Amino acid sequence: MTERTTRHGLDIDAGLATFVEGNVLPGTGIEADTFWLGFAKLLEDFTPRNRALLEKRASFQAQINEWHKARKGQPHDHTAYKDFLREIGYLLPEGDNFTIDTSGIDPEMAVVPGPQLVVPITNARYALNAANARWGSLYDAFYGTDALGTAPSSSREYDQGRGARVVARARVILDEAFPLEGTSHADVKNYQIRDGALVADDMPLMQPSKFVGYRGAPTAPEAVVLCNNGLHVELVFDSTHPIGSRDQASLADIQIESAVTAIMDCEDSVACVDAEDKVLAYRNWLGLMKGDLEETFQKGGKAVTRALNPDRTYTAPDGGEITLKGRVLMLVRNVGHLMTNPAITVEGAEVYEGLMDAMITTAIAMHDLKREGGNSLAGSIYVVKPKMHGPEEVALADETFTAVEKVLGLPQYTVKLGIMDEERRTSVNLKECIRAAKHRVAFINTGFLDRTGDEIHTSMEAGPFSRKDFIKRKAWISGYENQNVDIGLECGLSGRAQIGKGMWAMPDLMAAMLEQKIEHPKAGANCAWVPSPTAATLHALHYHKVDVMAVQEKLARGGRRAYVDTLLDIPLAAYRQWSKEQIIREVENNAQGILGYVVRWVDQGVGCSKVPDINDVGLMEDRATCRISSQHIANWLHHGVVSEADAMAAMKRMAEVVDHQNAGDAAYRPMAPGFDGIAFQAACDLVFKGAEQPSGYTEPVLHARRLQLKAG
Repeated sequence: MTERTTRHGLDIDAGLATFVEGNVLPGTGIEADTFWLGFAKLLEDFTPRNRALLEKRASFQAQINEWHKARKGQPHDHTAYKDFLREIGYLLPEGDNFTIDTSGIDPEMAVVPGPQLVVPITNARYALNAANARWGSLYDAFYGTDALGTAPSSSREYDQGRGARVVARARVILDEAFPLEGTSHADVKNYQIRDGALVADDMPLMQPSKFVGYRGAPTAPEAVVLCNNGLHVELVFDSTHPIGSRDQASLADIQIESAVTAIMDCEDSVACVDAEDKVLAYRNWLGLMKGDLEETFQKGGKAVTRALNPDRTYTAPDGGEITLKGRVLMLVRNVGHLMTNPAITVEGAEVYEGLMDAMITTAIAMHDLKREGGNSLAGSIYVVKPKMHGPEEVALADETFTAVEKVLGLPQYTVKLGIMDEERRTSVNLKECIRAAKHRVAFINTGFLDRTGDEIHTSMEAGPFSRKDFIKRKAWISGYENQNVDIGLECGLSGRAQIGKGMWAMPDLMAAMLEQKIEHPKAGANCAWVPSPTAATLHALHYHKVDVMAVQEKLARGGRRAYVDTLLDIPLAAYRQWSKEQIIREVENNAQGILGYVVRWVDQGVGCSKVPDINDVGLMEDRATCRISSQHIANWLHHGVVSEADAMAAMKRMAEVVDHQNAGDAAYRPMAPGFDGIAFQAACDLVFKGAEQPSGYTEPVLHARRLQLKAG
């Protein structure tokens, strides 16, 4: 049992109380008594509303289940279904057009399109890597990945042939983004600054305004900074560098402005189940907001200490000084409305974790508002709120932050809100969801995996779903992605907020990412998720090729492409002529992914990691991927596509596969041959009790099993 203390009727883990009072509040001007009294009032006001909205979710689900059950065996009547959803208040009427009026937005959110990282806040090293991913070496990104079409060698010896191909490819990119009059960057031997302009072998840039600044002497600059579509590129010159010494222009590296923003995640990618875990998350967020987070680790047999990178300063073309940020703009993702946490209780009941996050992460971010040159230069705090169902739940989040701002003495709307469009009731009511936070909204984003998991759970009684690969090919997914962009533009987000797209989940397949992920900026998204800083550097190239702001302007003129009818097209299996082998293979694929993720979550407290799939391809897994896989098997079990015996046999076979894949991990606990460990039981709960999980979420099962393990 951990020690507890009380404050204004709140029963608080002593470690959390000490952290808040000793670390968070000093420097904010907020007294401890004011903080806890305000939080107690917040809980008193918002807990009943939160609970009522969760009950409304359950009520809608029960009614939808009954509607499908009553029509079992009949062809799906789309029109009748849509009318039914209107009658029960699930599908709401759309109001008049409006434009968001969010103010105090940093340029990274409004007018600088680029890659976005999502990183578990509980891992300080990862958080620092993400925060410092604003700049990345294009040379390293090409050399160290398969981006050039071939995988890098495992040899530590420098491959000069590969290096030459990297340099040649990089020069082509420079020619595309920053063309020169009468020559190519591949042929240039000398870069200089003359009369405030960049010249390369006496040739000017075709667009001189793309020259931003330099460092060093004008006749022999150490660095030259260029800008295209809002993103900067730094040419680094060093004749003593191993690369620069062999380069005709002494060009040693090309630094790309890479991840523009990053979400520091307290939700899907972490395993926070109690006060100990929450303090770790909050402590790292505090270090980022104060700017003093450091982490020491072993690399190459040496101790390395990582801290936040400084800003970059250059001489401007007019001789003045220009400063570019050295770090991403950081957002924090709070927990959704569903989960509670034992860190704080009131009369024996756990408080809603989302309310606790709102209060504490906002208080922590006040440290950034009080310092120069920190995270937000516009004086804002950015909070992403996931897994909200419909406008009422968005309104609850909006009003929660108004109450938090009042307690903390912040101007209303200091906190800007990111809305994850990942639940069906939000998708079909997206315009009204944005309206509910039109003074705060700074971000909307699609999440295919969570959206699919919710689709399966919501329509569990409608019939068996297609195989996962075929679900992706159904019309509803393109309608979902298109509508998110179109409604965002319709509501005036262009130039005021981010319209985002989801994750590239294969961090080792960068050539494929370069080929495919350009579709996100082409679709009008001014940010899209990538799995690593290296991937951010490579994905940034897409934003040099595509002027996203121009794409958004064109799309806005074209009107809305997708409508609710498409989103309500349930991706059921049209033809079920599957062989037993096809069914088992699909179940095994899902089971392997679930087990590979859950065993680390429960046994090691790892909320996000690169997990080998059934074909040993590394995939970034979090609770969203687990949600779709578990709901998919649950759906097939529910409709008799697969038997419980066959599903359990597949789970056991895949547990052995996962054990083999993790054989090199000293901390790993094998699931076979006993299949009686807590992690295996958790995975089975997600599958065999999947139909009864609220909205198909994995959190209740995972939290309960992780707490069981920690207690043991």
